[in-house]
Amino acid sequence: MTAGEITCDTLFNGALSCSQHRHGYRFSLDAILLAHFCKPQPRDLVLDLGAGCGVVSLILAYRHPHLDLTCLEIQGPLAALARRNIEQNQLGSRMRLVMGDLRLIRELLPVGGFDLVVANPPYFPVTCGRLNPDEEQAMARHELCAALPDVVGAAAFALRVKGRLALIYPARRAEAMFAALRQHRLTPKRLRLVHPHPGAGATHMLLEAVKGGGEELSVPPPLYVRLTPGGEYSPELTSF
Repeated sequence: MTAGEITCDTLFNGALSCSQHRHGYRFSLDAILLAHFCKPQPRDLVLDLGAGCGVVSLILAYRHPHLDLTCLEIQGPLAALARRNIEQNQLGSRMRLVMGDLRLIRELLPVGGFDLVVANPPYFPVTCGRLNPDEEQAMARHELCAALPDVVGAAAFALRVKGRLALIYPARRAEAMFAALRQHRLTPKRLRLVHPHPGAGATHMLLEAVKGGGEELSVPPPLYVRLTPGGEYSPELTSF
């Protein structure tokens, strides 16, 4: 596992600090988009599956001060960073870290114990693309420890009836995502496509699914990361 030099980055003009390994897996824009896509209700019990250093939960805790958040992470060094981030942001009363394998969630967490599950699953099957030589990054990006159906199945186990799953995933793998949701009786309810800039195809999708929900699907306007190729971030992104 990766261990070594740690950097401390800030969010919300320094209101949040987030420690990360300089040369291991580092959070990307995807995590920020997911955290802002979520629409938790006051007092929701939230589970962050594959939490990494805990950045999605940190943002949710900052933006929604009445949430109770649990971070589940399998990698020891990343779990240690999540604990560190919880402590240095003084969020121990509302955030906790559980180290373990989401495929064994039945041994770790209660069935139906959460109102909202958030996940940024590994994007690539093991057979797709080059594995990163850094183990921490490889496990976060490729399905080495858990495939997509494992992640969705863990979410379905953890959610109460009418509970919500929010995630970000490559748009080109939409059918794999919908198949996994159908397999575990989760219904897509809100879908937003992410485009690098106007005129470019969607690269990612932000998706909310409901356990035991109806058929209606809301499709908000696209989210554009930049105004032009390689140009400034869009007003929506700069407002985060």
